Amino acid sequence: MTEFVQVSTATAARQEAVDLAKGAVKGNLAAGSQVIGPVASVFWHLGEFGEGEEWRLLLTTTSERYPELEKYLLENHPWDNPEVIATPIVSGAARCLRWIEESVTP
Repeated sequence: MTEFVQVSTATAARQEAVDLAKGAVKGNLAAGSQVIGPVASVFWHLGEFGEGEEWRLLLTTTSERYPELEKYLLENHPWDNPEVIATPIVSGAARCLRWIEESVTP
């Protein structure tokens, strides 16, 4: 059985997140994506405490396609060192998981 992951990152502007989502889905790197926000963010950056508003981007893909999705996000993200995290999907509706797998098959 294929393993599935939900990938998250964030951007400073809504359109940046939408553009990343469009490129990932059109490139069959992710089956779908949601842009959520703005969300409050509290963080450490370059040794300093910070806070602000960001737009959260969630994408669904397979573990097999994750490396290519990560590469795409890192190469196209407006930040030099964005947080890109993959969380395993431990369970899901069979038709949904099949849709993810079929959508990201090259």
